[in-house]
Amino acid sequence: MRLVLLGDGQSPHLLKWARALTPEVELWLASSRGFAPELEALLPAARRYAMGTAPAHGGGNVAILKQLPALGAWLARVDADWINAHYLTSHGTLAWAAKRGWRLRARIAGSAWGSDILLAPQRGLAYRWLTRRVLRACTLCTSDSRHMTARMRELGAGEVMTFPFGLEALPRQSASKQPWLFFANRALEPLYRPQRVIEAFAAVAAVQAEARLVVANDGSLRAALQQQVQDLGLAQRIEFVGRLDAATQAGCYARARWYLSLPASDSVAVSVLEAMAHECLPLLSDLPANRELLEAGAGRGLILDEPAGGGFARLPAQLQDLAPQAAAAGAVNRAWVAQHGLFGPAVRGFVQRLKELGTGAA
Repeated sequence: MRLVLLGDGQSPHLLKWARALTPEVELWLASSRGFAPELEALLPAARRYAMGTAPAHGGGNVAILKQLPALGAWLARVDADWINAHYLTSHGTLAWAAKRGWRLRARIAGSAWGSDILLAPQRGLAYRWLTRRVLRACTLCTSDSRHMTARMRELGAGEVMTFPFGLEALPRQSASKQPWLFFANRALEPLYRPQRVIEAFAAVAAVQAEARLVVANDGSLRAALQQQVQDLGLAQRIEFVGRLDAATQAGCYARARWYLSLPASDSVAVSVLEAMAHECLPLLSDLPANRELLEAGAGRGLILDEPAGGGFARLPAQLQDLAPQAAAAGAVNRAWVAQHGLFGPAVRGFVQRLKELGTGAA
């Protein structure tokens, strides 16, 4: 089966899809940007096509649409059985438009990533119409949470397979946990509300002298966050370490007992699964996908209570209550990821469903 992966070839998530798909299909890849070195090593140049744009998840990606004629011609030459488009309001639009304009026989499998379903349709009637049209053009869709699947069906999706963008393998967990070490590594951007992460940690640090926080990743809010930390008098207890390579980040997960992730909108985040696989207890914002992750048992983490006008007054006592069973709860989190959060088995099931659905115009 010949499949074209259509997305951002510099994204680590698309790389993970490519690695999982390579043993299962004859894989080709079209990228709206360029290619990560790992993707260049994975696929020969003859099976790769780069559009060379710089798309933004916030929208306004007219440059991508200008690439449609060249992309459509390339897809016609490839003559794939399936186009698997990742991020529906950009790459999904390209797949739908190319199929119509070049009368491609390929069917479309659309993979939603989160904000393309949870946020984009709320931006106006045009985005909502486009999302609906792309979803209806997909023979099969994938989603990484039941909440997002329900939203996709409300918008007109047909068949949807639900599985997380999980881990390729369980990580080694050999480091000793530091009981009051916190780790956060979402992008330092408004969507992920890193200022709330600082506020939550500050509430704990006020009563727990051993508490320390490591903040990884980078973004437009970094300078403001560092000033916030200075103003709170926590500069000696919060460390900003920037973007980390995989091995260094794994070490941070391994040593931390608590993982903080408080975005305003999210589906099932890979970073949360990584933290759970490293036996961390996640402290998460009150979102449907986060409740899905922690619904299987009490004591595996917390959905944080965030009063509209207040801070995190209850958090120190909640963590004190959780601390005695934190090691056992961390082991349960790791076992949950082993059973539900590994990516390879999910992708094999996805490919099997594509084969069952067959090929040809649809």
